Amino acid sequence: MKAHHALVADVISFSWVDGPGNRFVLFLQGCNFNCLACHNPQTIPLQTPRATLYSVEDLLLKIRASMPYISGVTISGGEATMQYEFISELFQAIKTTPDLQHLTTFIDSNGNAPEDVWRSLAPVTDGVMLDLKVLDDEKHFELTGNSNKQVLDSIKFLASINKLFEVRLLLVPSQNDSDEDLISTARFLLAIDTDMRVKINAFMTHGVRATARSWSPANSQDLQRYRDLFLSQGIKNLV
Repeated sequence: MKAHHALVADVISFSWVDGPGNRFVLFLQGCNFNCLACHNPQTIPLQTPRATLYSVEDLLLKIRASMPYISGVTISGGEATMQYEFISELFQAIKTTPDLQHLTTFIDSNGNAPEDVWRSLAPVTDGVMLDLKVLDDEKHFELTGNSNKQVLDSIKFLASINKLFEVRLLLVPSQNDSDEDLISTARFLLAIDTDMRVKINAFMTHGVRATARSWSPANSQDLQRYRDLFLSQGIKNLV
């Protein structure tokens, strides 16, 4: 991707669910996972005629059009870090432009990025919301087509530099929500930060690919079990 441009799947001017406050959200095209439970499978391919090429200047104009109703900007995907040079340039522009520098800058990521990418983004990024699909690496490979080693390393590193805003868990009944899976996940996260913020996202079939349409959505009883189990393990900062 040439400098100052990114391939964008979608732009949302106002969102309350993509980080703290009301946010401008940019969904970048392309993902390095191939998740069976993906709710936005159209963002996975690296190239698609439905995506749009934007420059930093293009997006600064759109961000300004959303002010003063937003508190920050979130870059999501696909997988945002696949176009990390563009994120760095956009966030740097936000941080150094007087009328924009009050906006917080967040990244929504699957965590499959090396430490040097996070180091390059850290100076201009206020927080990262990171998805953990499942702690068990074999199950992770089955669900995403990839190992989770780099994801777990990203959680540890971002927590160590105080850039990890929350870990997000998309829990899919009978796929990654066994008591064993949840207990091991809670213990892993608590060993990193006893005040780890954990967000539970319930799997729904709307918008998913054909493979996952026959899977059961998470119901209210499932959600209560997840909450009760995490609380019993000591997760206090549960969303």
